[in-house]
Amino acid sequence: MWVANSLPYLTPRTSDAPDPWAQEAAQAGGAGTQRLREVTETSPPPAVADALQLPTGMPAVVRRRVMLLDDTPVELTDSWYPASFASGTPLAEQRKIKGGAVALLSELGYHAHEVLEDIAFRPATAPEAELLHRPEGTPVIVLRRTVLTQEGTPFEVSVMTMLAEGRLLRYRLTVG
Repeated sequence: MWVANSLPYLTPRTSDAPDPWAQEAAQAGGAGTQRLREVTETSPPPAVADALQLPTGMPAVVRRRVMLLDDTPVELTDSWYPASFASGTPLAEQRKIKGGAVALLSELGYHAHEVLEDIAFRPATAPEAELLHRPEGTPVIVLRRTVLTQEGTPFEVSVMTMLAEGRLLRYRLTVG
C-alpha cells in the first residue's frame, strides 16, 4: 500500500535536499523521478481559474509533469500559478527549478498557510490513460490542491491525476 502525505510537498527545502517525490518513493522502496512535459502560459480551466480567483481570460503559468515510480508513470501533475507573478520567473521556464517550486515561491514571498484539497475518483480519460500507460477507464484519483497565503490569497493550484490502485491518502490535522 502506497501512503501519500501532502506536507513534504508544501515545505520549502534547500537546493541540496532530496526532491519530496524521490524521498517518498525511496521510503516505499522505489525510485521516484519526474519528467517535465510542458511549461506554458495559458487560460486555466474554469475550476482552476475559480480556485486561483482569476477573472475570466486571465492567464496562468502551468507546469505539467509526469511522475514516475521505477520508470513507470503513476501520476500526472499540473501546477498552476497566476501569470501576474509567475511570468518572468523560473516557474515559467521549461526546466526543473533548483530547490523546487516551493522554495522558489517562498523566495518570491508566497508561503503556504492554508491548503484546500479536493479529491475525486473517476475513470482515466483516453489522454490520461495514454500518458499513464494504462487502458482507458483505469480508475484514477484526482486531487486538486489549492495553496493560500496567510491573507487567504491563492497562489498555486495543483491538479494531480494518480493511479488509484494501491494508494492511501493520509491526512493528519492539528486542531487548536
